Amino acid sequence: MFETIFDFLVRLLSSGLGNLAAYLAAHVLLCLLPAFYIAGAMAALIPKETVTRYLGRNTPKIISYPASAAAGFLLAVCSCTVIPLFAGIYKKGAGLGPAITFLFVAPAINILALSYTGTVIGMDLAFARLVLSIAFGIGIGIIMALIFHKADAAHDQATDSMFAGQSSMRRSTVVFLLLLVALLIVGTFQIELLKQTYFAVELPISSLGRFQDWLFQVVPFDASRGEEGVTAQGAFLIVMLVLIGITSWKGIENIFEGFSIWTWLSIVLVGLTLFFASLGISPATGSLTLQFTGKSIGVLLVTILLGWMLKTQLTEDETRDFLWESWRFVKQIFPLLVVGVFVVGMIRELIQPEWIQTLAGSNTVFGNFIGVIFGVFMYFPTLVEVPIAQMFLSLGMHRGPLLAYLISDPELSLQSILITASIIGRLKAWVYVAWVTLFSTLAGLLYGAWVDGTSLGLVSLYLLAILILLTLSLWFVSRQNKAKTATLRP
Repeated sequence: MFETIFDFLVRLLSSGLGNLAAYLAAHVLLCLLPAFYIAGAMAALIPKETVTRYLGRNTPKIISYPASAAAGFLLAVCSCTVIPLFAGIYKKGAGLGPAITFLFVAPAINILALSYTGTVIGMDLAFARLVLSIAFGIGIGIIMALIFHKADAAHDQATDSMFAGQSSMRRSTVVFLLLLVALLIVGTFQIELLKQTYFAVELPISSLGRFQDWLFQVVPFDASRGEEGVTAQGAFLIVMLVLIGITSWKGIENIFEGFSIWTWLSIVLVGLTLFFASLGISPATGSLTLQFTGKSIGVLLVTILLGWMLKTQLTEDETRDFLWESWRFVKQIFPLLVVGVFVVGMIRELIQPEWIQTLAGSNTVFGNFIGVIFGVFMYFPTLVEVPIAQMFLSLGMHRGPLLAYLISDPELSLQSILITASIIGRLKAWVYVAWVTLFSTLAGLLYGAWVDGTSLGLVSLYLLAILILLTLSLWFVSRQNKAKTATLRP
C-alpha cells in the first residue's frame, strides 16, 4: 500500500517537473524574454499619454476597445507572452476594460493558431473562434470596466502621479521598442522565410546523442497528450536561464546604486541565449550540425542592433529604468508561471482524455462547461493545442465544447489566473474568470447549435440577441453609475 502511494506521488512529481522542464526549454526564451523586455520598455520609455490616448478609460469606447482588439490580433502572441504585455499597458495607464480586452483577444485570435486550426480541424471552427472571441472579448472588457469603475478611476489617478512629467518619446526610444517587437516576431512567427535553413556548420561532437537519449529517459513524454519532452538544446537553455537569473539578481536588483559588471553580463547572456535558442541543432553519429535558419539570422541581427542601441543611443536613466522595469515584471510574473506550469503538469497526469467522450460528447451547457474547465487544467502551448483538440475530436468531443475549450484554454490556464491576480488583484481576476467561463460556454453552445443543424441565420439571431441584451444591460448600469456619481457631487 505504501509503495503504491509512493509510486503514485513520484509519478505526479515527475509529471510536474517534466512539464516544467519542457515548458522552460521550449517556450520561455523566444516568447517570454522579449515580452518581458517589451513590457519593461513600455513602462519605462512610453509616456502615459501615448497609451491613454487610445486605451485609456476616458477614451471613447468606439476607439479604445477596437484598438485593444486590433493590437491583440496584430501581435499574434500566446497566453504566456501576452501577460507581461498586459501588465505593461495596464501599469502605464490603459483602462481596465481595454486592457482586459487585449488580454482576452490576443491569445484567442492568434493568427498562427487560427490558420492552423482551420487547416487541421476546419475553417468553420476557426472563423467561429475569431468572430466570437472578438465580440465576447470586447463585451468582457466593457463589463469589467463598469463593475470596477471606481477602482479603475483610482488606478488612473495612481498612474497619473506615477508617470507625471514624462516627456514625449525620443526617436531612438521608438526605434528601440520597435526592435524589441521585431525580436518577438522573428522568434515566434512560423513562416517559410524564417524556417528555411540557409547554411549549416558541422561540429565533431559525438556525445550529444547519448545525452539526448538520457534526457528522454529522465523526462519521458507522450506526444499524444501534448507533452513535449526536453531536448539537449533545451537542457542547455535551462542552464542559461539560471545563469541569467543569477546575474540579473546581482546586476539589476540594485541597479539604482549604479551599473556593475553583473549588469552587462546579464545582458550579454540574454543575447547569447536568444541566439542559441533560435538555432536548429541536429545531433548525428559522431557529429553535431548547427543549422542557421532565417529565424537565427534575424534574431542575431536584431539582438546586435538592440545591444548597440542600449549602449550608445539610450541615456543612462532610460537604460536603468528599462532594465529595472523588465526585471520587476520577471520577479512578479515568472515565479507564478513556474508554479502554475508545475501544478498543471501534475494534474495532467490525473486526467484521462478518454473522459471527454462521456463528459463533452454532446452540445449541452454541461458539456461546454466541461470543455472550459478542461482548458484550465490541461493548458497546452499555442499550436500544440490544435493537434490536442483534434485528438479530443477523435475521442468523441462535440465541436461545440471543442470551441469552448479552444477559446478558454489560452485565457483560463491555471498559471494565467495566478499571474493575472497578481497584476489586477484577486477579486478582479476571479470576476474575469467567471465572465470568460460564461462567454466561452455561450460561444460553444452557439457554434454547436449550428453544427447540429440550426440555421446560420437563427444562430446569428441568437448571437445578436445576446449582444443586444448585453448592450442594454451595460447601458443601464452605466447610467446608474453616472447618476450615483452626480448625486455624490457637492
